[in-house]
Amino acid sequence: MEEKVTESDVAFMAACYERFDPSAYLQYYYSPEEAHLEREDSFMSWILACLHRAFSEGDVRGEVLVDIGSGPALYQVMSACEVFNKIILTDFLEANRQAVRLWLQDGEGSGMDWTPYLQKVCELEGRRSSEWTEKAAELRKVVTNIVTIDVNLPHPLPHDVLPPFGADCLMSCFCMEGASPDMAMFNRALGNIGGLLRPGGHILLIGALEETYYLGGAGVKIPVLPLNEVQVYNSLKDNGFSQISLEVCKLPQNIKSDMEDMSGVFYAKARKN
Repeated sequence: MEEKVTESDVAFMAACYERFDPSAYLQYYYSPEEAHLEREDSFMSWILACLHRAFSEGDVRGEVLVDIGSGPALYQVMSACEVFNKIILTDFLEANRQAVRLWLQDGEGSGMDWTPYLQKVCELEGRRSSEWTEKAAELRKVVTNIVTIDVNLPHPLPHDVLPPFGADCLMSCFCMEGASPDMAMFNRALGNIGGLLRPGGHILLIGALEETYYLGGAGVKIPVLPLNEVQVYNSLKDNGFSQISLEVCKLPQNIKSDMEDMSGVFYAKARKN
C-alpha cells in the first residue's frame, strides 16, 4: 500500500520556505545579467522557446490553464496568454502571490521588470519587440485568479477554483522538484496536481536536473530533489500520462552559477489519459 504524506513531510517543506525572499530570488535568477536572454544557448532562452513552441503547435488549447507553483514569476505564461482565455496562477507562499499581483495591477513594487522577457517572447512570435506593451496588456487580461496551492495535498487547490471538468492545461516550472524531499513524494505530488486536469488535457513541466539546492534569499538554501530525465518520464507515465515527449538542455560550460548546482533543465509535454 502506498505510503501517505505525513504532517511532518508537509511541515518540513513549509519550513524550508519560511525565509524565502521573492525579490532576492528574482534578482538571483531572472535579472538580465543572470538570464542571458541575448544568448540563444542560455537556459532562459531555451525555456521561452520551448513554451512558445508548445503553445503554437495547436494541440495545447482550451479555456483554462493552471500554472502550478508560479512563484513570483510571470515569464512562463507569456506565450500561453495568446491561447487561453483564463490563466490561474498559484503558489504556496502569499509573498510570491503578492509579487505577481502587484505586477498585474500596475507593475509598481513587484520587484521585477519583465519587459525584456515580454520583448523576447514577442520576437519568438514573429512580432516586433516594441509590441511588448500589447502583450503585457493581454497577460493582465487573461490572468483571472491568483490562489494558494499545496501540491502535497490530495486536493491542492481551494474548492471551486476550477470548473467541474478540470483545467485544460497544467504547467509547472521549477516547482515540483523543490516541493518534494524524495521521489515518492514527487510522484504523489504529480498525481495530486494531475487530478486538476481534465482527461485529454496537457501538462507541461520544466525543471532542474540533478539539482540539490538553490538560493531563496540571502543565506536561504532551499533543498531540491535531484532528478534525471528517466525519473521524470516514468513519473508521468505512472501517473496516467501518455504521448510523453521530453527534451533536455545541458548547462553551457561558460555559464556557471554559485547559486545552484543543476546540470541542466528538462522540458516535458504529456497528455492525460
